Amino acid sequence: MTRVETSIEIKAPPEKVWGMLALDRWSEWMHPLSFLDTKNMKFTSEVNTPKDKYRVGASAYPSAHPKADFKVTESIENEKITYLHGGEATMTYILKPTDEGTRLTYVVEYEMPWGILGKFLLRLLRGIGERDVEKGFEKLKSIVEK
Repeated sequence: MTRVETSIEIKAPPEKVWGMLALDRWSEWMHPLSFLDTKNMKFTSEVNTPKDKYRVGASAYPSAHPKADFKVTESIENEKITYLHGGEATMTYILKPTDEGTRLTYVVEYEMPWGILGKFLLRLLRGIGERDVEKGFEKLKSIVEK
């Protein structure tokens, strides 16, 4: 199992950061070259209120990739949300209040298929994915700190 963790300090309260972590808000801040194409998320679960986007069981997929589904598996308002992606990777956002705002931590855990080839691809793609997350976090920071 591979685990990657990245954090950023944001000068905004957890409530404001939390508002950007719903599936349909990702395309506003995720890096456009990200391996996760998140544009035009379509919810596959019932969403009647904004809070429904964060409840356990909420699910969506990018319109360009209907098989690349995301599902909320854990949700503690303004503290933590975990998504299962494609049944293979977990993506967790952890929000911790700080004196100046919020420390946002992203943890992704996944298993690469294809044996030795998968390990080779992991080395190749891991740096790209980490840079994409960092760029996305910088954009998120600029949005919520306004």
